Amino acid sequence: MQSLDNPWTTVSTASIYDNPWISVREDQVLKPTGTPGIYGVVSFKNKAIGIVPVDQEGYTYLVGQFRYTLNEYSWEIPEGGGPLNESPIATAARELKEETGFTAARWHDLGRIHTSNSVTDEEGFLFLAMDLQSGDSEPEDTEVLQVKRLLLSEAVQWVMEGKITDSLSIAGILKASIFLKK
Repeated sequence: MQSLDNPWTTVSTASIYDNPWISVREDQVLKPTGTPGIYGVVSFKNKAIGIVPVDQEGYTYLVGQFRYTLNEYSWEIPEGGGPLNESPIATAARELKEETGFTAARWHDLGRIHTSNSVTDEEGFLFLAMDLQSGDSEPEDTEVLQVKRLLLSEAVQWVMEGKITDSLSIAGILKASIFLKK
């Protein structure tokens, strides 16, 4: 059995870029083979939070928006960034309200994920929100959102057909479906 110890050696690190949301650093490293190399790391200044809201009839709610980085429209679960000093569940409740108008009386923790662990240290937290109460949404000024209601089983099908490509959404929808056995 192989050792679980870190086989990489960091020789030096330099900050390359920094803004309010991310920082990028370049590390001079010794690879596991002992040869020199570089490694770029994107660090996020927020936690990624995703929520799968499911109503009493088995419907979920996706949020559609144009994603600047992809230059395409994307259907996703309600999600957003949570300050590092805020609990993930507090962020989840806020994001659900902001993007859909819903509040939830019951929450289930669906777990923690890493969104792209080869280049970023971003942590994601997923939640199932149930016993939904509707209200007014409060989107941020960067969001022009559409909310779509569909059966959770249909959302799973969208994942399998590639209509949903966002990593938080894929993991959240599949985990919620397994948890609820739908």
